[in-house]
Amino acid sequence: MGLLDWLKQPEIKSIIDLDDPSATVLHREILQKKTFLKKFYENVYGQFKNAVDQPEKKVLVEIGSGGGFIKDVMPNVITSEILNIPGVDKVFSATEMPFKDSSVDAFFMLDVLHHINEPRQFFKEAIRCLKPCGRIVMVEPANTAWARFVYTNFHHETFDPKAGWGLEKTGPLTQSNGAMPWIIFRRDKKIFENEFPALKIIKIRNHTPFSYLLSGGFTLIQLAPGFFYPAVRGLEYLLSPANNLIGMFMTIILEKAK
Repeated sequence: MGLLDWLKQPEIKSIIDLDDPSATVLHREILQKKTFLKKFYENVYGQFKNAVDQPEKKVLVEIGSGGGFIKDVMPNVITSEILNIPGVDKVFSATEMPFKDSSVDAFFMLDVLHHINEPRQFFKEAIRCLKPCGRIVMVEPANTAWARFVYTNFHHETFDPKAGWGLEKTGPLTQSNGAMPWIIFRRDKKIFENEFPALKIIKIRNHTPFSYLLSGGFTLIQLAPGFFYPAVRGLEYLLSPANNLIGMFMTIILEKAK
C-alpha cells in the first residue's frame, strides 16, 4: 500500500464509480467538513461574484455545481449538473443547454471545462445563450512547473499538455484532461480566437499553489490543521509574483462581444 492510499479519506474508499451520483453527494459532505477545501471554494465563489457587475440583478448559471454551495454566496445562481444530483436546480449537458438565445448574463465553472468531451460545442452553446457582454468565468487546473508535477504524479485525472481539445467519452467525471484549459487558452490561443471571435479573453491568471493541495481535495485527508489556513494564504500572497511557475489553478474570464 502506497503513501497516497494511507492518506485517503476513509469515506472515499467505499466509492467504486466516480460517475455515480452518490459520489457527488459524498463530495458535498466532505467539502463541508474540511476547512481548507471549503475556504478554497469560498475564494472561487468570491472571484465569480467579483467578475460580474451587480450579480444580484443578473441571470447567472453555474455549470457542474457538484457538491458546492454557491447559493450561500449568490442565492440567485441557477445551479446545474449533468447527473441528477439532489439539490441542483437543473440537469443538462454543457453542450446542449436549456436556455433561450441571449438570456444568460454569466456562466460560472469550477473544474468543469476539462471534463467536457466536446469543448467546441460548449463554446458554441455558451455564445448562443449569453447576452451581449455576458461572461464565462472559469477556474481550472494550471500548467505551471509545480502544477504539472503535482497533477502528473499525485492526481488520478489525466494531465496531458500534448493532447487535442476532445476527450474520449467514458463518464462525466472520469473523462478528463486537466491540461485542456491551458491547451485551449495558452497553447492554442490563436486557434481559439480564430474559431470563436465572439468570445474575447478578458483575463487569464494563475494562482493558489498550496492551499488546495493541503486540503487534500476530495480524495485525501486534509494535510494541515484548519487554523493554518490564514498563514498559508498569506504565504501564497507573498509568493504571488511567482504564480506563473507555481500556481496550481488558473482563472479564465471570457466575454461575449456586443
